[in-house]
Amino acid sequence: MNILTAAQKEQFEESGYLLFEDLFDPMEDLQPILNEYEAVLDDLTQKLKEEGIIASTHRGKNFSERVINLSLESGRNLGQHFDFSLPQSGITEDTPIHTGPAVFQMLTNPKMLDFVEDLIGQEIYSNPVQHVRMKLPPRAVSKNSTSYLTSRVPWHQDLGVIMPEADEATILTVWFPLTEATIENGCLQVVPGSHRAGLVPHCPSSSGIGIPDALVAESKAKPMPMRPGSVLAMTQRTVHGSLDNVSESDVRISMDLRYQPIGQPCGRPAFAPAGFVARSAAHPETELRDPAVWAQNWQTVKRSLIGEDSKFNRWKKGANGCA
Repeated sequence: MNILTAAQKEQFEESGYLLFEDLFDPMEDLQPILNEYEAVLDDLTQKLKEEGIIASTHRGKNFSERVINLSLESGRNLGQHFDFSLPQSGITEDTPIHTGPAVFQMLTNPKMLDFVEDLIGQEIYSNPVQHVRMKLPPRAVSKNSTSYLTSRVPWHQDLGVIMPEADEATILTVWFPLTEATIENGCLQVVPGSHRAGLVPHCPSSSGIGIPDALVAESKAKPMPMRPGSVLAMTQRTVHGSLDNVSESDVRISMDLRYQPIGQPCGRPAFAPAGFVARSAAHPETELRDPAVWAQNWQTVKRSLIGEDSKFNRWKKGANGCA
């Protein structure tokens, strides 16, 4: 099913990104995910209360209020409890990962795959480098540690945060908000046309791996406020980042998923067993349709990484002008 016009595809090729409004129905497609995260939050708050880390579960408040209060009271960044990928270091038996059926249903949502098919073709592989992000107001972000899942994401290219094995792959990022993404609460921003310059040097820092500000034409950056239901497609070389969440009480929840043609390297080989065929016109029997299998594959990856010092990125401090 064709969703995009020729003009929209041309814009994507020219600008390196494409905003598509109202791909999803917020209630039908997005609310099941939010409901699932509400259940995760219920379990997490109950556990922390039983451990004496928090005094209240804050039930009766809305999701944003509860997450903010929980973060403030516990002094922790809790984004990993909701994420459906693993962190890049320090993986233990207790490292949380959420691989619920509602999340899997979004990865394989026919509307999503129709949109992706228009940009990369019918043979679609779900790349395992993907996240849910809950951007907190700065007052709620733990000062003891930074987290790319809860705080501002620096300028970067998605190609810059994976390994060179995927340099020739075609990796499409589909970013979309589950709640309103505004300039105030830290929406995404992109640099139009930046994908044509190739890979830009990135530097490791306390806030994550990113492109030094001096190398980004910030005057050309375009904020992308979006309402739930809309999606933003980007190439793997498009320079982007997020604004700070300067609100007092709003948590911006978004997902960034990645897809590529079947048979190409995913760029994070340690995670490869958790990738899967999402759609194949040539071999539909290879498509993964069981969320339980996907969840189990992530557990297999997790077990394989416990105690391992896996290499996830190509950049080193002190190289390429990095401090």
